[in-house]
Amino acid sequence: MYPTLIVHNAKIHTGVAHRPEVQALAVNGRRIAAVGSNGQIRSLAGPATVLIDAGRRRIIPGLIDAHQHLVATGLDYNQQLRWDGIPTLDAALNLLAEQVRRTPSPQWVRVVGGFCEHQFAEQRLPTLDELNRIAPSTPVYIQHLEDRALLNAAAIAACGYDGQTPDPPGGHIEWDSAGAPTGLLIATPATEVFHQALAHAPVLPHEYQINSLRRTMRELNRLGVTSVIDAGAAHLHYPDDYRALEELAHHHLLTVRVAYHLAAHAAGAETADFLHWSTINHYGDGDELLRFNGAGDVLVHAAIDDDNFRQPPPAMTTQTAAELEDIVSRLVARGWPWRMHAVYDETIAMALDAFERVDADMTLRSLPWFFDGAETISQRNIERVARLGGGITLQPRMAYQGEYFLERHGADVAAHTPPIRRMLDAGLHLGLGSGGATIASMDPWATLHWLTTGHTLGGNTIYPPDERLDRAQALALHTQANTWFSGEAGGKGQLDIGQYADFAVLSQDYFSVPDEAIRQTVAELTVMDGRVVYAEGDFRAFDLTPPMPLPEWSPVSHGSGVWRPSRQADPGTVASARDSSRVSH
Repeated sequence: MYPTLIVHNAKIHTGVAHRPEVQALAVNGRRIAAVGSNGQIRSLAGPATVLIDAGRRRIIPGLIDAHQHLVATGLDYNQQLRWDGIPTLDAALNLLAEQVRRTPSPQWVRVVGGFCEHQFAEQRLPTLDELNRIAPSTPVYIQHLEDRALLNAAAIAACGYDGQTPDPPGGHIEWDSAGAPTGLLIATPATEVFHQALAHAPVLPHEYQINSLRRTMRELNRLGVTSVIDAGAAHLHYPDDYRALEELAHHHLLTVRVAYHLAAHAAGAETADFLHWSTINHYGDGDELLRFNGAGDVLVHAAIDDDNFRQPPPAMTTQTAAELEDIVSRLVARGWPWRMHAVYDETIAMALDAFERVDADMTLRSLPWFFDGAETISQRNIERVARLGGGITLQPRMAYQGEYFLERHGADVAAHTPPIRRMLDAGLHLGLGSGGATIASMDPWATLHWLTTGHTLGGNTIYPPDERLDRAQALALHTQANTWFSGEAGGKGQLDIGQYADFAVLSQDYFSVPDEAIRQTVAELTVMDGRVVYAEGDFRAFDLTPPMPLPEWSPVSHGSGVWRPSRQADPGTVASARDSSRVSH
């Protein structure tokens, strides 16, 4: 049988130790049929085989994001103006002003996370006065990671906030000296204050949500991502908020593989949620493109450990530990894996106490359970996770919040936060995710840049050389290593015979470009499940026409997404990008 697709004349990083690089690969249907030299692989072509000359470009396995919020982001992506990676606040505000001009009433302009103030050359957020001058009558909402949000006067009015509006639990609405809300919302540390504000903004109708989710996946494909593990979110409701995802899967329109988790909705109702869902979902339900992956990342609301280094560690009670033990014992009895978001070692220690008590009766080692984050985990708790057969997924929180961590904990502690080398030495399962698209950007190249250089987005070096990874190690964490977390080890994450044909042809060679150029990488052609799902530049002829963004005024229609320079710059130009206000997508 002839291959359906051959890509040749390439520098293909396979991720396979005994055959790390080849020149060409052949795909038959959904899987890789052969890898080897140009001559070997081209000789396999038949009359209907699609031949793609990669032009000596670098090819890597499709990136796998082990901590993504695809569903939550996708339902609203078409309404979001993204500031991810933009090098100057001046450029960001110019984009904001343009979007304000095209946004009809009563719609909002919203920037929901994915950027940090330190990425801007100006090293600051916009002022409320700037937002009000740019948008005197259009509501504007700017959320900075998960620590604060800015509302202009029109958004304050749309929310109905006044001097009598109470603070939500774990949040604060700032007032001026006259008792009126200024427009600053602060997470202390809970993020409900943000969800309450956004609840006043218009919601996309269902058919637009489907379109929005497709555009989110296309942006991930542009970045070389072919699989995500969705962590779930407490504000999502199952199954209603998953309808768009399921419809796209039914109509064979997914362009990334999705393994998804379900998070408990409300405090006090966690047990009821998981008991109900376990009657209709079994671990692994679905197929290779959409499958159910367990519980998380909120198991018990009282155990939430927020992504906010500007706030102290949360206090955990014995009652919280008992609730967590009860939930996990029920999950294990039903064969459900779980993930738990935990930033601080104190939270991890409490959770491990509960997990070990469960393990005494029912072994945990048969389930791929794991912590997300674990920035300050101790050596003792690393060893406890390893003994219980668990894992940890890292997110680039220090790239976006490293400056705040330095202020609170100092450079000596920051130098091994998270303790990546200790985790690797312990032999536990270690993976990599973005945490996107709120606590960080969905951009995997910012994550790879952070791991390999030790730099924050603000340019501070927080890790010494012995705490950094080389580029191949970092890429392995973003590909093959992540397959354990979705129970798909051996099926994808490498470019080898029999594995799924998921790969990306890159705009530049990740292994040879200067450090600061890593963040400028995109895919020029992305293949998922054996079919081209994204193509640009020299490969544009292979692209399928993407759906036009809905609504028509969507920021996506005007290039909103992860920022990249308008051309592949030389190293000097890339290094000076922060001094330029030119924005292009």
